[in-house]
Amino acid sequence: MSDHQNTYPPITCTAQLRAALLGLAVGDALGVPVEFKSRAARLQDPVVHMRAYGTHHQPAGTWSDDASLTFCLAETIANGFTLRKLAQTSCRWYFEQLWTPHGAVFDIGITTREALDKLRLNPEGSPLAGGTDEYSNGNGSLMRILPLAFYQPEMPLASRFLLISQVSAITHGHIRSAVACFLYLEMARHLRAGLTPAEAYAKLCAEVPAQLYALNIPAREADQFERILSGRLPDIAAAAINSGGYVLHTLEAALWCLLRYSTYAETVLAAVNLGDDTDTTGAVTGGLAGLNYGEAAIPAEWLRVLARRQDIEDLAHRMSLGDGVR
Repeated sequence: MSDHQNTYPPITCTAQLRAALLGLAVGDALGVPVEFKSRAARLQDPVVHMRAYGTHHQPAGTWSDDASLTFCLAETIANGFTLRKLAQTSCRWYFEQLWTPHGAVFDIGITTREALDKLRLNPEGSPLAGGTDEYSNGNGSLMRILPLAFYQPEMPLASRFLLISQVSAITHGHIRSAVACFLYLEMARHLRAGLTPAEAYAKLCAEVPAQLYALNIPAREADQFERILSGRLPDIAAAAINSGGYVLHTLEAALWCLLRYSTYAETVLAAVNLGDDTDTTGAVTGGLAGLNYGEAAIPAEWLRVLARRQDIEDLAHRMSLGDGVR
């Protein structure tokens, strides 16, 4: 099966990459102070600006493992991508504090930690260390996958999905996580091509079922994504949108926010105020929102306090020069 190919001018790629990385980091940082707090708490005390301290006692503008591991992927692409390099770079974050906001790791998911511990104990083994059982479908690979939207986007469908599934499997090896990452990156792909969120979502719903069939995704797994691909996701009531750590819930919540709101700020604040896994929902939503609305749409007061902003901008520039980045 052939799929639609797009070409991306290098200058647009650089601007889009900056906006995506900054948008993700800001969404993450908005959610860090209220992570694990309930939706009811957010209804009583909604996040409306960049807060400090809270759950992890971090200064305002601090991003978490979501952005850290996203930056590890971007760093690996900038330096010449291989799966083993990505596994090593991810381990350097956890064990050596690479790409931490303030020199310390303060948050990590269970499945991700288990995979990185496995990689550390057996550095010459397979870099695909992620759990493969159905219960290993947290959002830990979805949260870091966005840089792949810029890496070899001209690859045919089967090759693209294989790469996505392998990058996911460094920490999350179940097919459901890979499919969730694929849908997220297809949405990013359509936004990069200049479609509006509504147009990108319509294209996603029209194309993905046939793509999953062509990729031989088991029907039981494809069916898990029926609610997203129904075309009705933005019409679902907020009460029916989950915002915990399950990969499917995070993907649904991010797309729902993107489709329901019309500015970067509204979109990411809606994501964070869903409660529970606020940093990851904020990050996954913020990456797409940054890509869609552009860097200029991110409130300046949020960017001013963002940890290591200059380093993030430098990373975006270096990655944009990397082999295979379009």
